[in-house]
Amino acid sequence: MEADRLNSPDTSDPNSKHHGTTVWDASLVLVKFLEKNSRKGRFCPSKLKGKRVIELGAGCGVAGFGMALLGCDVVATDQAEVLPLLRRNVERNTSRILQTNPDSLGSIQVAELDWGNGDHIKAIHPPFDYIIGTDIVYAEQLLEPLLRTMTALSGSKTTILLGYEVRSTGVHQQMLNLWKRNFDFKTVPLSKMHHKYQHPSIQLFIMGPKPVAKTVEETTQKADDLDVKTCCVNEKADEAKQTEDSESGSSSGVDQRADCGAEGAVKRECSILEKLKTRKLSEWEARRYGSIAARLLRDINIK
Repeated sequence: MEADRLNSPDTSDPNSKHHGTTVWDASLVLVKFLEKNSRKGRFCPSKLKGKRVIELGAGCGVAGFGMALLGCDVVATDQAEVLPLLRRNVERNTSRILQTNPDSLGSIQVAELDWGNGDHIKAIHPPFDYIIGTDIVYAEQLLEPLLRTMTALSGSKTTILLGYEVRSTGVHQQMLNLWKRNFDFKTVPLSKMHHKYQHPSIQLFIMGPKPVAKTVEETTQKADDLDVKTCCVNEKADEAKQTEDSESGSSSGVDQRADCGAEGAVKRECSILEKLKTRKLSEWEARRYGSIAARLLRDINIK
């Protein structure tokens, strides 16, 4: 699944005032994640063929096409003003893919969906097997309507796959708190992402329904067992820490790992700086650092 196969330069508009007319980097990270993990597991074509998928805030439709290329039947949704561009992208890319490899594509159609609109939700016939979206949260007021919409579109076995670039730490934390309260929540590790199409500020989340305890007695027993296990773990951790501190006098393992992570990040940045000097940046690296530079320059007033 190549990025230029999904959207050619004239099918997105980075100068538009509407967010839905730009191919954002998180969508490329999600599609490349699907590509890397399509050989086995839940994202292989044999398990995805015929699954119903809805893409929220589809914009140019990149993530939706990623699922369609794995055999899914996708409904790409967005607000009314974005739909003409989305339909054009779907028509062009569907035609191109069917000409070269007709057996690789499930289906993809376009529908209007304003989050929280009951009529729009009813018209697309939930529930869906998968709900996907990339960079659809960028303001606090979007969180609750998005949650209500995802809940209305979900069934007991729905999987939610979201890609997100951290731009506001405040909104990011509120989003994480909301997802963790309402879903069984997991963050995809960088090791599971495509080795090239990833960045520390871009995260992928996989969510599903929270497991429901069968009885009050089972819930109480599990809580008691957890308390006992927690006490044992804490005691062992305290003993290990005391031993480690007495032997080496060093900081905790967590701090050491954090230092290693910081050191790794510095090395990566130095590597990028060297590439900038020699003009050997890949297309993805140029895209990422161009985006960062644009955001920095936006806050500078030149007189």
